[in-house]
Amino acid sequence: MRTIEIRTTQNVTIEYELAELKDRFFAYFIDWLIIGAIYIFLATIITTTIGDYIFDSSINSNFFFFFLPLGIFVFYQLISEVLADGQSFGKKAMGIKVVRLDGKEPTLSDFLLRAVFHMVDTFTSFGIVAAILVSTSSKSQRLGDLTANTTVIKVKFSLRFRLEDILKINTLDDYEPAYPEVKRLSEQDMLLIKTIISRHRRHRNRAHQEVVDELVGNLTGQLDIVDPPKDKIGFLKTLIRDYIVLTR
Repeated sequence: MRTIEIRTTQNVTIEYELAELKDRFFAYFIDWLIIGAIYIFLATIITTTIGDYIFDSSINSNFFFFFLPLGIFVFYQLISEVLADGQSFGKKAMGIKVVRLDGKEPTLSDFLLRAVFHMVDTFTSFGIVAAILVSTSSKSQRLGDLTANTTVIKVKFSLRFRLEDILKINTLDDYEPAYPEVKRLSEQDMLLIKTIISRHRRHRNRAHQEVVDELVGNLTGQLDIVDPPKDKIGFLKTLIRDYIVLTR
């Protein structure tokens, strides 16, 4: 299992598990199934309306059989990742997503670079270049990732496993949530809390304690908690427990 540490814009370092080559391959395969369905739909409409014109010359035929699916692929990758926060349908199915290495949110230009460089990574090399780079680079980056300063991480299954592995809660019957307002937070927030707890346990120094203090202060404000907790690590663990019980 390969991991990467990314420092967020709040100067908090989070450790993510990098998506494996097989995860990215299957996500890519699922995306191509969807693209194929879109192409067949459009091809049916085009051939029934202007089919005689399309097949009138080799240039038009090349556009129909090569450039049209290529254009659909680039457009699909760009739009799906922009609208779904770095997850095409294939990536969402495999529980992976695109993130920037500097901790910022990926922008439209980042997603555009990733989509366009598929023509080099996958089309012209039949995916060989992308596979080699993802397998051998330290941050699992293909050319599109290198140009956009992005990579692909696991988010779906690894996050759920980590949370339930830390605080094994089986049923609602034997646990009463202490902070029901925790439902306002997201799974990414929970992963951030878990990471800070883990790093505080491994590195008991002033810097990590200050991060814990700041995090607890922010959370008590967000959740409208009047009395600041004395046991701050215990408070954070309770939030994770409550979140699991209330959201699963």
